[in-house]
Amino acid sequence: MINNGIFITVEGPEGAGKTTIAQRIVENLKREGYQAMYTREPGGISISEQIRQILLNSQNTAMDGRTEALLYAAARRQHLVEKVIPALEAGTIVVCDRFIDSSLAYQGYARGLGVEEVYKINEFAVDDAMPHLTLYFDISPEIGLRRIQQNKGREVNRLDLETLDFHQRVRKGYWQLLDQFPERMVKINAEQPIESVFQDSWKTVLKFLLNR
Repeated sequence: MINNGIFITVEGPEGAGKTTIAQRIVENLKREGYQAMYTREPGGISISEQIRQILLNSQNTAMDGRTEALLYAAARRQHLVEKVIPALEAGTIVVCDRFIDSSLAYQGYARGLGVEEVYKINEFAVDDAMPHLTLYFDISPEIGLRRIQQNKGREVNRLDLETLDFHQRVRKGYWQLLDQFPERMVKINAEQPIESVFQDSWKTVLKFLLNR
């Protein structure tokens, strides 16, 4: 149905429901006849999944902020060249659970490393492979972290253990990115019931595809 691949990313704080929605979007796209694929960051392929284990290990609380940013960029690069770019070249719609905006919000803004500084690291990693569309799931840290605590099947990672103040800064970082990249980022209210979040997300994706 399309000649060139489309790169869609989903972003947001912890507990926003990104993974659930992203996977449902891919299922719907396939039902509609599109060639679509779900993947995630950090991870998606073997080398990046190994880096993920280091990044999210709850024992690694001594990790330096710059080390963290560099590891995310390294995992991102390998994931791109090994999985995402080949899929896009084959005409696939790739829906990725987190991408560059996570590094800008978490390490750039919340860790205080500087959004521009972290962006430069990631420019080297991604070259010009930026998303065509980014769905940002907005949710207060209080609600998001409560959801995580109630979801017994979800892994508790190192970032979940950060202070409430850190997670509030992450959200503010995303708000800054919404202002910076209005041409590709769309805000979704993730505090709604999950079905409403999905419907808003699905309508946004369909509208984007129809207007391409």
